[in-house]
Amino acid sequence: MEGKQPGSAEQKRVTELKAVSEEPYLEDKDAAAGGAEPAVAVNDVLSRPLGPTPSQSRFQVDLVTEGFGRPAEATEKAGREGSMLGKSSEEAKGRFRVNFVDPSAGDETSGESGGGSSEGGNVSLQNGGDAMLNEGSLHSGGRHHHHYYYDTHTSTYYLRTFGHNTMDAVPRIDHYRHTAADLGEKLIRPSLAELHDELDKEPFEEGYANREEGMPTGEAVATYIPDSKGIVKFGWIKGVLVRCMLNIWGVMLFIRLSWIVGQAGIGLSIVVIAVATVVTTFTGLSTSAIATNGFVRGGGAYYLISRSLGPEFGGAIGLIFAFANAVAVAMYVVGFAETVVELLKENGTMMVDEMNDIRIIGTITVVLLLGISIAGMEWEAKAQIVLLVILILAIGDFVIGTFIPLDNKKPKGFFGYKAEIFMENFGPDFRNEETFFSVFAIFFPAATGILAGANISGDLADPQSAIPKGTLLAILITTLVYIGIAVSVGSCVVRDATGNINNTIITELTNCTTAACKLNYDFSSCQTGCQYGLMNNFQVMSMVSGFAPLISAGIFSATLSSALASFVSAPKIFQALCKDNIYPGFLMFAKGYGKNNEPLRGYLLTFLIALGFILIAELNIIAPIISNFFLASYALINFSVFHASLAKSPGWRPAFKYYNMWISLVGAILCCIVMFVINWWAALLTYVIVLGLYIYVTYKKPDVNWGSSTQALTYLNALQHSIRLSGVEDHVKNFRPQCLIMTGAPNSRPALLHLVHAFTKNVGLMICGHVHMGSQRQAVKERLSDLAKYQQWLIKNKMKAFYAPVHAEDLRDGGQYLMQAAGLGRMRPNTLVLGFKRNWKQADIRDVETYINLLHDAFDIQYGVVVIRLKEGLDISHLQGQGSKGPSSPLNLAGQRLLDATTQFQKKQGKSNIDVWWLFDDGGLTLLIPYLLTSKKKWKDCKIRVFIGGKINRIDRDRRAMATLLSKFRIDFSDIMVLGDINMKPKIENITAFEEMIEPFRLHEDDKEQEIADKMKESEPWRITDNELELHKTKTYRQIRLNELLKEHSSTANIIVMSLPVARKGAVSSALYMAWLEALSKDLPPIFLVRGNHQSVLTFYS
Repeated sequence: MEGKQPGSAEQKRVTELKAVSEEPYLEDKDAAAGGAEPAVAVNDVLSRPLGPTPSQSRFQVDLVTEGFGRPAEATEKAGREGSMLGKSSEEAKGRFRVNFVDPSAGDETSGESGGGSSEGGNVSLQNGGDAMLNEGSLHSGGRHHHHYYYDTHTSTYYLRTFGHNTMDAVPRIDHYRHTAADLGEKLIRPSLAELHDELDKEPFEEGYANREEGMPTGEAVATYIPDSKGIVKFGWIKGVLVRCMLNIWGVMLFIRLSWIVGQAGIGLSIVVIAVATVVTTFTGLSTSAIATNGFVRGGGAYYLISRSLGPEFGGAIGLIFAFANAVAVAMYVVGFAETVVELLKENGTMMVDEMNDIRIIGTITVVLLLGISIAGMEWEAKAQIVLLVILILAIGDFVIGTFIPLDNKKPKGFFGYKAEIFMENFGPDFRNEETFFSVFAIFFPAATGILAGANISGDLADPQSAIPKGTLLAILITTLVYIGIAVSVGSCVVRDATGNINNTIITELTNCTTAACKLNYDFSSCQTGCQYGLMNNFQVMSMVSGFAPLISAGIFSATLSSALASFVSAPKIFQALCKDNIYPGFLMFAKGYGKNNEPLRGYLLTFLIALGFILIAELNIIAPIISNFFLASYALINFSVFHASLAKSPGWRPAFKYYNMWISLVGAILCCIVMFVINWWAALLTYVIVLGLYIYVTYKKPDVNWGSSTQALTYLNALQHSIRLSGVEDHVKNFRPQCLIMTGAPNSRPALLHLVHAFTKNVGLMICGHVHMGSQRQAVKERLSDLAKYQQWLIKNKMKAFYAPVHAEDLRDGGQYLMQAAGLGRMRPNTLVLGFKRNWKQADIRDVETYINLLHDAFDIQYGVVVIRLKEGLDISHLQGQGSKGPSSPLNLAGQRLLDATTQFQKKQGKSNIDVWWLFDDGGLTLLIPYLLTSKKKWKDCKIRVFIGGKINRIDRDRRAMATLLSKFRIDFSDIMVLGDINMKPKIENITAFEEMIEPFRLHEDDKEQEIADKMKESEPWRITDNELELHKTKTYRQIRLNELLKEHSSTANIIVMSLPVARKGAVSSALYMAWLEALSKDLPPIFLVRGNHQSVLTFYS
């Protein structure tokens, strides 16, 4: 480390770098220089905390003396010496001290030996990059072990901990949090300006390399600090595993699985379960991949899909998934109510009738569910645990019962595990027009519960770990249980049984073909219909079980647990959807209450939806739609993983590695197929609803940016197509005008943008060039801020264009940079578009020289050139904001005319003419631009009139030749006019007016001495010489004459498109060329002066 030389004048004061804040540091600025009571001053400084006030900067850079780093004895000695301290600044070596304020360090102190105290996060640094221990100033909180070494040269302790000896920040998670992170405070790393700028300059605010949050630099810490006290967060077992198992084990397990085994047989039943498991496993893998690709908030399937595929798909799925869960509550509650009513019917205790009893019991049940949900997630979780215990006991009751075959159950078809029954039930026996697909459609809803844990992702302690483990383990356990019960029930119970004990076979039969016959029972009468057996009795599991009421409790548990899970899921999903404001009308449901941010309004809405469907009590029609809604969510989750993997976004880095993009694609396709298998019309209805919501959200364009894979794939496609396009040779048939418009700020010349956009929209490239001049520091600041602002302005105004700002010394340099570097591959500009410089006569002649040289540069780079002139002007920057200030500052007449002229091209153009004065063949650009204009909706009623130069004695022949050429080009025109008098001398008064206009710019070398004239010509090359004027007299007269003809023939045209005259470099002065353009285009309707690069842009070959 190198300190400053003794005696440095800077050691007599303490200087500060205010990196962000304007607040002064609280340290006494004269402390280092001595004073009346030096010992007090030094001790005061040493004991005073180095941390800033809330309004202060994170960084303070001070010049300090050597005494700051000395041990306590040295400090005391300095205090005793008194007056000598006043000289210490001259004798000691000065150095910088950087105080870094770590907001996360709190108020803890080190407890190390030393006389002072300091905030734990404060570290004093020297300009050599070495850390100076400031009497107890230690790294965060004093819980770490620090190592010091002694510098004999400066008598200073140094802190070796890396990252605290520089203003630069070491990597830490708090720098990457969102502004209002749930898990900790947001810290702002030093901006590039804070590290890079000179000390005597103020770092500018936009100093971030990546400003994710757009926060001002001074806000070192986000003010949002969540109060975590009392918040309930669940682990992977209680939060995910239990919920998924309860949701997957539904009523199907107890009252339909036995019937499925009867219809499909054991073999195909396993296939049915396996196919359903494949779909859910693929979806579980995809869910795990998305859930481990970053922090997961509340919202379940909606959050996963919206953050991956974007708000369009997320908004569509979120709404229907929340609705599906709300209606699923009604389905499960009605299933519970039907079971209760069956028990009431058996005991003869009906209340009203079957339908109304279901409604009454269902209403009471859903009110109880609402109460449990409102009581909080903790109570709901406890209720789920109780229900799971009952469910497991019921399954255990069935398994135990299969080993206890009682004689009184044999007439009902239950014989215990028998090989004969297993063999007979292994194959299918479809009846009543049932098929494999119809049986699969009945079973599959039993597998839809895998998102029960993900749906409460916001209430999980660690969603990234909990969702994969809990979901996949739940799928494994429930699948094994389903298969186990299917095999068990298929091995114990025959398909048909009478229930009549008199069907016992007393004498042994030799021609038995059925398992029941081999077991001495004759159920042959069942061909006309029986009440028992797998095919006929839905309560087989109750009959087989050891204690039948426990199976009824299991049915209650399965239905109520699924209903409760759906009751909690629907409001949570809906709340997340509303928080994102995808559908503004639902914003009121985003509000949460209590420590857990409970969506009480969502609970009430779910209650009302469920109650409405319970009162209908007929859910056979709505059930397949709900299943399809779930499947649509599964399909999109699978597709999200495929899409994200396909996009190859660097941000797609799931911690869960056991996924494959192609497996996810197969999962998405399987989900779509299963939707049609379950119910084709419900599948079509689901597609229509999702598509409708997708279109609505796309049209509304919500103001969100989640870095979706859709954005990543759009970029990848654009990149791949750009690279592919760069390998394609240019062809005249594919030529399109790709315009670089020198607009400056795009909103300052809207007419220029609208005119060019009229012929480039959906056809060619349009880049708005903006040259920032002046101080590089200021220009860089402006360029960074303008880039996002003006690109957004273009999008808002529906301009299909890019904004390209550059910094340069003058307009010409900036134009050269843009012409050479703007664009990408084949998507590069080929045409330069400028507004006409109306004030050239009053402007600094150097600006005129720059303007003309820009045209020369464009021709040198083989660009086409378009100069656009409106007689009212193009630049409205001086008018912006005036009209909004009220009646106190109304626009003057000229300003109002300028605004009206600016907006005239945004409206539909009526039946008028576009006059094309194609005087010189430039390759066809002069003709192509008006054709492209008339192909647009706003200009389609305009007719093209073509004007060409010719001779009086061959007008008809020239007209026919041009008509033939235009017809070969397949360009419609209304008239062709041959100008035979184009070479006539212009009127005297117009010649006189031209001479008066150029008079201030003439050299008049004939009236001066040769030496003086030569010096003036060298120093002012823009001046018009007499020789030059005489040499180009014919061309000058042509411009004046053309203006007369234009006024005569095209004064009523909507737009005039005319060949731009070309001036030879070095032969025609800037002032004369500018005078030609002025004389040619003055006092006319909007005029395009066009000159292509003399390469063909039109062809009549196919």
